[in-house]
Amino acid sequence: MGDILQLLKRGNRSAMLAAIINTIIAIIKGVAFMFTGNVAMFAETMHSLGDAANQFFVFVGSALSKKTPTEKYPNGFGRLVNLVLLGAVLIVGIMAFETIKEGYHHILHPTKSGGFLINILVLAVATILETFVLFKAMKEILHDLDIKATGMSVFTKSFANLGRAKPATKLVFMEDLVATMGGLLAILAVVIAHFTDYHALEGIASVLIGAMMFFVVGKVFLDNAAGVIGQADEEMENRIGVMVMEDPDVKDIQGITVIKEGEDLHVELEIEVDPRLTVAAADDIKDRLEEKIMAEKGVVDVTIEFDEEDGVMTWQKPGEENKE
Repeated sequence: MGDILQLLKRGNRSAMLAAIINTIIAIIKGVAFMFTGNVAMFAETMHSLGDAANQFFVFVGSALSKKTPTEKYPNGFGRLVNLVLLGAVLIVGIMAFETIKEGYHHILHPTKSGGFLINILVLAVATILETFVLFKAMKEILHDLDIKATGMSVFTKSFANLGRAKPATKLVFMEDLVATMGGLLAILAVVIAHFTDYHALEGIASVLIGAMMFFVVGKVFLDNAAGVIGQADEEMENRIGVMVMEDPDVKDIQGITVIKEGEDLHVELEIEVDPRLTVAAADDIKDRLEEKIMAEKGVVDVTIEFDEEDGVMTWQKPGEENKE
């Protein structure tokens, strides 16, 4: 039991915070829907319920993925977070389907909903809370990548570096971005429907919110399916390649592979060296390179193989091929 608690402490903080806040938001929205019957509020309730369940599973998966490798599973549990995320998006998919179905029904049979002020107040509070969670996810993306940012640059830099974010943090970011946009859309639909009597607009907003949820499902599914299979990190391959070639004893790189498993990176490297080097000298090179590569964020193991220099340069520095 103590081991499990220690693992949970290492879970993704953004996911846990998002799960708690979205649970509170879902309860508030659900109560508001019961009193008002507003279909846009129903869509937002389903959205928040899906997000809360999803983010809770993500938190648990991100924690369990940090479990120490065992004799039975020597490669560790890094890909577990990808598997959990694949299962989690099914929840969002079901919620998205129900949201679109209810919205479509309301478009065909529009009805007037009550509680205008309640709807606006609840949606406004929920949108503010979701924006807060989104901002925390942005900050965590930048923190994980050691990027400094303040003010509006937090927004721009987090969007620019979203592709490099941890899987769990990326999911929280995307879900709360859609939740914030959905909240604003729902507020707009409620206001217009109230003052124009165009009540079908609430159903249209519900369909659009469901469609945005499906977008998150598709994006997260593709990203984590690649993670389960074992996706190469080209950016890190180039970064490590440049670092390795700076070593005076490395003549060339025959091959370099960096495989992502959840938040972990596994590096395989084959380098060319002077064939006249002694075993002791080669061992020093190996130790030196391993120390440098292991210092990179996320790298958990390094495998280095040696080959004798063949006089043919295989490695190309990033960007060199574009200069020809």
